[in-house]
Amino acid sequence: MERWKPAYDCEEDAMAAPSVCPVAEAVPTAQRIYGDISTNRLWTFLVRMNEKLSACEQLGIVGSCEALGNWKHAGAALMTRQESQDEDEDGYVWTAQVYIPRHCDTEYRYVVFGVDAVSEQLLVRRWEVQLEPRCIKELDEPPAVCQDTFGCVNGKEKVDRGWLTKESLVQLKFFYAPFTWKQRMKRRLVHVKVTPMNLRIPSTGCAEVAPVTTLEDSLSNDTHDTRENGGDSTAFAFSEVVTLSADSCEVRTQEQFGTACSATDLVIFHLTVADLDNAAYLVDLYSYKSKVEREDGPPHHLGYHYVLPNLFKRSEGNLELPITCAKTHRPLGMMRLGYLIVKPTSHSAHMDMRVSYTRYWNNKWTGLDVGHRGSGTSFKAKDAVIRENTITSLKNAAEHGADMVEFDVQLSKDLVPVVYHDFMIYVSLKSKCSMQEHDFLSLPMRELTLEQLKKLKVYHTAEGLSRETRSFHNDDLLEHQPFPQLADVLDAMDEHIGFNIEIKWSQRLQDGRMEEEFEHVVDRNLYLDCILDVVLRKAGSRRVVFSCFDPDICTMLRYKQNRYPVMFLTLGHTTKYEKYMDPRGNSMETAVWHAVAMELLGIVAHTEDLLRDPSQVNLAKERGLVLFCWGDDNNSKDTIKLLKELGLHAIIYDKMDVLTTKEVKQSVFLLQAKDSQKEMLKLQALEMGHVWHTSASGSEEQQA
Repeated sequence: MERWKPAYDCEEDAMAAPSVCPVAEAVPTAQRIYGDISTNRLWTFLVRMNEKLSACEQLGIVGSCEALGNWKHAGAALMTRQESQDEDEDGYVWTAQVYIPRHCDTEYRYVVFGVDAVSEQLLVRRWEVQLEPRCIKELDEPPAVCQDTFGCVNGKEKVDRGWLTKESLVQLKFFYAPFTWKQRMKRRLVHVKVTPMNLRIPSTGCAEVAPVTTLEDSLSNDTHDTRENGGDSTAFAFSEVVTLSADSCEVRTQEQFGTACSATDLVIFHLTVADLDNAAYLVDLYSYKSKVEREDGPPHHLGYHYVLPNLFKRSEGNLELPITCAKTHRPLGMMRLGYLIVKPTSHSAHMDMRVSYTRYWNNKWTGLDVGHRGSGTSFKAKDAVIRENTITSLKNAAEHGADMVEFDVQLSKDLVPVVYHDFMIYVSLKSKCSMQEHDFLSLPMRELTLEQLKKLKVYHTAEGLSRETRSFHNDDLLEHQPFPQLADVLDAMDEHIGFNIEIKWSQRLQDGRMEEEFEHVVDRNLYLDCILDVVLRKAGSRRVVFSCFDPDICTMLRYKQNRYPVMFLTLGHTTKYEKYMDPRGNSMETAVWHAVAMELLGIVAHTEDLLRDPSQVNLAKERGLVLFCWGDDNNSKDTIKLLKELGLHAIIYDKMDVLTTKEVKQSVFLLQAKDSQKEMLKLQALEMGHVWHTSASGSEEQQA
């Protein structure tokens, strides 16, 4: 083992002001003015930033005019820090001069960008996400002093992490101290640090080549990006970490000598990388011999390993890697870690920064009624007359007052998103009327194209196992057919009906088996991109919430788009289902930590677990999370009433026509839209000099 001296002088440089970082070299000394003078007016933006930015971060402005990018992040105006100001308790003031339209209002938001000085690529690190953006009125005058504070609008602070635009996200998962040692170090607490390394070889024709720092420097520095590791300066990354625990479940910058990975810790390294193909990851392992040593000096460097990009065969997987001794450079042990690669969606043209609902939930939306698979599970109840997960089933739930409908989406063989729950289906081998014992063949749904699903006589899993077929009302009509396309569902349903879209993805169980019995064929990134393409194009102003039992799918949905919220579906403590191998969904507590860490909207909890311990509702609420619930226990009026009294935001259940207690059979979103329309009509009436009054019947009317 070797002991490394802390690079205290480098630590200060890592957090230095933009004026001394590589970003500043791309910014002229004279402040840049964005836009032109014709039909515009010059506006000086001033904003106070109360937190330190890293060396590669810079404030910017995005907004509703051309000089502010028309809400596209790539066209944002970058700001400069006022150099004459000394940092104090109130932070720094940043400024920019921009020509904005003279004869209309200008809306805008402040953004923290990661900026590559060479490519000038902008990464959205953090941005203001208030539902209504800041606004400069037509007759406003530029402020003489700084009045804006980053993230705070009208006294409310709302800042979210960005989403992937051209960069990628790499997560390395160290769960439960996954180390095996040749020497007697089992009781030693290991600290892990991961540093993205640049593999790109500088061109020999370049006049200047960035100096290559020694390996020792890269190990001991508090690195924030690959520039400090030498090589070509075009590659950069942000290296962060989160420990899923009650005390530290928010993503943060790595400490100089890493993060503790004990036998009870769930540690995820969160690495935002601009050049995925040319980035490797240096994993360093450190340890302190005693608590006294931890307080007095740096740790011992136990070992290391370089994770090269060619090891990432798919978007997710597990790696078993050797640990090389830092002193002797001989094998010291092994470590097993999981990885996740999140790539930006190819459908980013449908996203901008005008508005984001990723963590928005109106306080009035509580106790919502959500139709499970539309009008309910049709193959568990003998009296069901409508087939589940069909357009008819969804419409029927809406007609009986559902605020939202929940349904399952997966891909056909030709990558078309369709609505269906089970992973397996049965097809008939003989004529449709024959029902001999061996007439059925079991197949994964994903092995049939959309055309095959539509044309073949396909049976549900329950029918295949029981050898008893079911018939439903008007089964031959189009909207009663199984496997509707997601695009058709979005077109067919009233836009005021909210959608809870559950992404189906087979999970690995604790004993190592897959739910589906088969390994996944389609890569996760492609799978989600096919679904997001449809939703981003078709959903419009509809209230959409994504959910999934797979915590990594939830992470990917969160970072692939900036418009719709994501909720983590969980099993919790249960006697009804087998637990998953991934521990994050097996308890309410770890599910909450994961949701907070990845900035998800909330949790879809298993009602069985909530009824076992109702106090768990507070675990989510205290963290500001939205809480839905699912499960067969919900199919009871008494249980629904209890869950609403506990303050759940939504309850997913079958038979909306039987169990709902609504007097007005309309969704909360439709009622809210009607109220908004009434308010608008009132304002118009007042402007026109008309009187708005309430009639004797209680309805509101306009009178000339």
